[in-house]
Amino acid sequence: MDRIRIVGGERLKGTIRISGAKNAALPLMIASLLTDETLTLHGMPRLADVALLARILGNHGVDVTIAGKRAGQDTNDGQTYKLTAAEIVDTTAPYEMVARMRASFWVLAPLLARCGEAKVSLPGGCAIGTRPVDLHLVALEALGADIELDAGYVIAKAPKGLKGNRIHLAKVSVGATHNALMAAVLAEGDTEIVNAAREPEVGDLAACLVAMGAKIEGIGTSTLQVQGVSSLHGAEHRVLPDRIETGTYAMAAAITGGDIFLEGARAELLQEALEALRSTGVEVYEETGGLRVCRNGHGLEAVSVETQPFPGFPTDLQAQLMALMCTAKGVSEVRETIFENRFMHVQELARLGARIDLRGDTALVHGVNGLRGAPVMATDLRASVSLIIAGLAAQGETTIGRVYHLDRGFDRLEEKLRNCGAQIDRIAG
Repeated sequence: MDRIRIVGGERLKGTIRISGAKNAALPLMIASLLTDETLTLHGMPRLADVALLARILGNHGVDVTIAGKRAGQDTNDGQTYKLTAAEIVDTTAPYEMVARMRASFWVLAPLLARCGEAKVSLPGGCAIGTRPVDLHLVALEALGADIELDAGYVIAKAPKGLKGNRIHLAKVSVGATHNALMAAVLAEGDTEIVNAAREPEVGDLAACLVAMGAKIEGIGTSTLQVQGVSSLHGAEHRVLPDRIETGTYAMAAAITGGDIFLEGARAELLQEALEALRSTGVEVYEETGGLRVCRNGHGLEAVSVETQPFPGFPTDLQAQLMALMCTAKGVSEVRETIFENRFMHVQELARLGARIDLRGDTALVHGVNGLRGAPVMATDLRASVSLIIAGLAAQGETTIGRVYHLDRGFDRLEEKLRNCGAQIDRIAG
C-alpha cells in the first residue's frame, strides 16, 4: 500500500492550478444518463472517484471517451470526458460498485426518470457518519415513484413516468437535491424543490442541465422551480473550480508561511472559509485569474468556526483548518454540525504533537510551538489531507499511510506541492 513521505519545514512558494471540482464532476457525469445524446465535460479532474464512476456508468451502457489522459499531455487544464448513454442497458447498480463510492447512488434518479425503473444498492463511501438516504427517497416518492427496500437495495418504479410536485427537503442535503433535480427535469409538469442545497456544485449541475434543455429557475437559492420536459439533448459544460482544493492549498500556504497563487480559484465559492483564514492573520486577496494567499513573518491567530451548509464554512475544510490551528496562538474552537464522525483525524494529528480536546461535536485546538514528524494513518479523504498540511509544517519526516483516500479527491497533489518547494514524494508499497 502506497505511503506519502514529507520532510517538513519548507516555505511553499509558487503557483498551483486549481482542478475541476470533484463534487461537481460526479453529478455532472451521472447527468449523462438523462439523454441519449453526448454530454461533453471539460476540465475534469484526474481522480480515482471519477475513473470509478466512469466504470459504473459503463455498466449502465454509457460510452465514455477521455481526452487528455495520455502521458506527456498537458495536465493543467484537466481532461475532457464525452459521455453518451444512447441506450440504457442495465437499470441495476450493484452493491460491489455503489458500496465503493457513495455518490454513485445518485444514478437512482436519472435511471428512474428515463427508464421508469431503477434498482440501486444502498451506498458506501467514507466512514464519516450515517448519511441516510431517506431524503432522496421521500423526494422521489413525492414525484410519484413507488419505492421498496429489499436486501440492501432501493427498488424504484414509475412505469407511467414521474409527475411534478412540491418537494420539501426536511434537511439541507446536497445529494438529495441532486437526485430531486435530476428526477424533476424529466417529470411531467412543474416541480418546486424547497430547502434545496445552495452549494456551488448544485448550481453547476443545474447550469449543465439547463444547457441540456432543462427548464430550471432559482439556481443558487434554496427554492428551485423546475418545469419538466419530455427529453434532454447533448451539451458541453466546463466543471467549476474545486473550492475544497482551493481552501486546502490556501491552508498549506498559511501553515508554512508561504506565498502561493491559486490559479483559477474563485473567491465567491468559499467566502466563509477565506474570512476564517483572514482572521488567522493570513493575507488573502483576489488577483486577475485567481487568488493569492501568503503569510510573511507573523504568527497565526486562533479562530472559532462552525461547519454549515453553503454559504457557511464547509465541512470538507474542517480537518484542514484544524491542522492549521495546531500551530496558532491561543485556543481555537471547531464545531462540526454536518457529520457526527468527522473527528477521526484528531488522534493522528496528536501523533504529530497537536493538542486537541474533543467535547462532543466540538474540538478545542490548543496551539503549540511546533509539530514533529511521525508515522500517521489517513482515515478518510479530508482527514488525509489535513495530515499533509500538518506534515508540511512538522519538523522532520512524516509518513502517511492509506493514501488511496487522497487519490479519490486530490488531483496530482504531490506534484502540485513539490512544484511549490515541498519535500514530498510517494513511496510505493
